[in-house]
Amino acid sequence: MTNPHRIALLFNANKVYDRQVIAGIGHYLNSTRVEWDLFMEEDFRSRMRDIHQFKGDGVIADFDDPEAQEALRDLPIPVVAVGGSYHDPAAYPAGVPYIATDNERLVRLAYDHLIEQGLGRFAFYGLPAHPGSRWAQEREHAFRTVVEAEGVEATVYEGSPTSAGGWGEAVEELVAWLTALPKPIGIIATTDARARQVLQACVIGDIPVPEQVAIVGIDNDPMAQLLTRIPLTSVIQGAEEMGRTAAHVLHQMLRGVDCSGTRVLVPPVGINVQVSSRYHPVRSPHVMRASHYIRQYGCLGIKTEQVADYVGVSRTVLEEHFKRELKQTVHQVILKHKLDAACDLIANSDTPLADIALRCGFTSLQYMYAVFRREYDCTPRQYLDLHRTAGAT
Repeated sequence: MTNPHRIALLFNANKVYDRQVIAGIGHYLNSTRVEWDLFMEEDFRSRMRDIHQFKGDGVIADFDDPEAQEALRDLPIPVVAVGGSYHDPAAYPAGVPYIATDNERLVRLAYDHLIEQGLGRFAFYGLPAHPGSRWAQEREHAFRTVVEAEGVEATVYEGSPTSAGGWGEAVEELVAWLTALPKPIGIIATTDARARQVLQACVIGDIPVPEQVAIVGIDNDPMAQLLTRIPLTSVIQGAEEMGRTAAHVLHQMLRGVDCSGTRVLVPPVGINVQVSSRYHPVRSPHVMRASHYIRQYGCLGIKTEQVADYVGVSRTVLEEHFKRELKQTVHQVILKHKLDAACDLIANSDTPLADIALRCGFTSLQYMYAVFRREYDCTPRQYLDLHRTAGAT
């Protein structure tokens, strides 16, 4: 038996993207006979200090970190870079194998989804230029390229960096930008974190999502979903595949293969379509405002009267608009929202059914069972079993 290779993983694992890359590395190790002794900082943050004193055999590093390229330049052991793609080939580090998320295809997938929703105006919410966010500038460049090529109406807003002290002013500026945009419009955010900010600003500015603003993020970050009342559509990066590929390349290098010219672009896995981008043209402003309110509070036990109060019309008037526009009552739309939320939790989580009933606004588990039998001709438990059976086939 030979001693395992000592490999340093230089990533900031507080980010979902980095965690997924690391998971991909782990999957590669678990699916092969490769044995590596992995080094990571105890707090899972990437630090370049003392890296030249690392007495190991190889490194896989996040080259989106502006310090990485310089710190690892003359390291006498194999290094594999992971990071965002560049439209200019000269921007890639020379002599280092590079595994990249395909920024152009990430943005293109988000754009094509909004096109499929029937939208004709588009905007991009990015980040101010900074050495540590070159990937964000690449996504902005990809957006500008695609809308210019297709000749569609579009705008770009970079906003302010996120900070506690400046957040109040930043969100006011964001609300002002959103309010001034022509509508309806589809917005691509450079990350889910920025997409969540757009959702927050739309709530503050009383801008219906997705009737007036349809939003798509990038990362498919579960934390961003937990922190928003309106479920967020997001492009799923191929980050785990990036990790597997990076581990495979390093494995080859440790066996003496020259991979210095290797460059791999990993496409996105797909798009997780949620409410934030499901645009449907709505003529009635009353229905638009009511639907926006239901998406935020539909699982909190709201009644038709509360929705009408929010819209500022009588219940009778609101019901007339709903029947004319959606061919449904307000109560039916609230109930559908609750059922959709329950079905999503049943199918995609291990949450107990009693907790799901409470979280989705049903007065009891028994009542949720009765509604499922009436609407779907099955119980929540049977719905779960059917979903598991479909997923296994």
